[in-house]
Amino acid sequence: MHCPECGFVNPEGANYCQRCGAFLPEAEREGDTTAAYQLDESGEMRPVDLDEVVAEGATLAIRSGGGRAGEIFEVKGDQMQIGRSPDAEVFLDDVTVSRNHALLVRRRDGLYVDDLGSLNGTYVNRRRIESHKLANGDELQVGKYKLTYLER
Repeated sequence: MHCPECGFVNPEGANYCQRCGAFLPEAEREGDTTAAYQLDESGEMRPVDLDEVVAEGATLAIRSGGGRAGEIFEVKGDQMQIGRSPDAEVFLDDVTVSRNHALLVRRRDGLYVDDLGSLNGTYVNRRRIESHKLANGDELQVGKYKLTYLER
C-alpha cells in the first residue's frame, strides 16, 4: 500500500505510513473486513449490519484490543463516557484504560471526544488530544483499544 503523502510502500493492513506517519485511507485497503456485533440485553453477541447502524447515526467500532474487535457502540444522547468504570457507556475493561478516561460530547458544531485527565492519554489519529472534534473515519486510541468513529 502506497502512502498518499510520501509514496512509501507500506505492508498491507497498515493504518499509518512507516516513513512519515501519515494516515493510510481505508479506501485503498482490500479485504479490510471486520464482523460487527453488539451485546444484547442477555450479554450475548448479536451480529449487526454496520451500514444499517451507521445510517441511524454515529457509531464507535472497536478495531483492535482486548479481543473485542468488531464490537460497536451507537453514539446516543449528548454525552457518553468511555472508561474502565462498569457504568461507562463504552466500557473498556483493561488496566491501560482509566476508570473515567474520556467523554464523547455533542456540541453545536459536532461531536467531540474530551480526555478526562487519563493517565495514558486519549489519542485521535495517533496524536494525543485534550479535546478533538470527530470526523468520519477518525481512529481513537484509548489504552490498548483502537476504535474507529463512523458517521453518515
